[in-house]
Amino acid sequence: MEQPSARTRASWPVPVIAALLAISALFLVFRDTDEDKPKPAEPAKVAEKVDLTALKLSSTKTVIKAAPKDPRPDRIPKGTVVHPKRMQALYDGPNGTAFAKIGPKQFGDTWLPVITRNQDWVQVLLPSKPNGSTGWLRSRDLTEAHSRFLVKVHLESHTLELFERGSKVGTWSVAIGAPATPTPVGRTFVLGQISDEKQPFSPVILPLGSHSDTLDSYGGGPGTVALHGWTDASVFGKSISHGCVRVPDDALALLRTIPTGTTVMVDKA
Repeated sequence: MEQPSARTRASWPVPVIAALLAISALFLVFRDTDEDKPKPAEPAKVAEKVDLTALKLSSTKTVIKAAPKDPRPDRIPKGTVVHPKRMQALYDGPNGTAFAKIGPKQFGDTWLPVITRNQDWVQVLLPSKPNGSTGWLRSRDLTEAHSRFLVKVHLESHTLELFERGSKVGTWSVAIGAPATPTPVGRTFVLGQISDEKQPFSPVILPLGSHSDTLDSYGGGPGTVALHGWTDASVFGKSISHGCVRVPDDALALLRTIPTGTTVMVDKA
């Protein structure tokens, strides 16, 4: 085959070369994926039988130090939530090592927000300590749904925002954790809903998948942060709680309608 001459090899116009370089740069930028851009599937390997009895349960009462940390705690997920059909292993990556397990029930049905996925696996936020824990589950073992809601809590401004399908439903002044018992930042989720009309401060409590960084328990419980009401409206706009977010009655009425697994973003703004 005839080889191109030096003149031919150097004949590409500068604009064309610049365009090719720009395209290459865009590819590098957009190859990083989250839940909206699935990662390629990992090479398949023979599934190993996992002894679930040897694994610690991921729950609001447990600490699992082996859990991978949330890689993007400031990024809003797309709303996909999954429900384990049965007790199953959590892995540290697709086709990785099992480090814990999660079951179908916890404050009712367990629904977990998806933060990353590939063809066969999803990465989810977990309810166990430390805050920002994640794990990977096989997609085939899950029921999948979508939450159209998003909750944002802004600590410095002491506000809570509720969104539905990207549109803001409302904004409320709320009470947050005191300086000694701060509300933890990052992305978490509504873990369940507890209804108790005899509860003196809130008929409904929405436990989240996050925990106090300074207290091991609230009133005998495991220190789970929650969204709940409060009888004294003078607390709203103040940093006064043990870490929970206290909301007005009209906010609580709407929050109790959102599904379990809904993402809650807590930031310092």
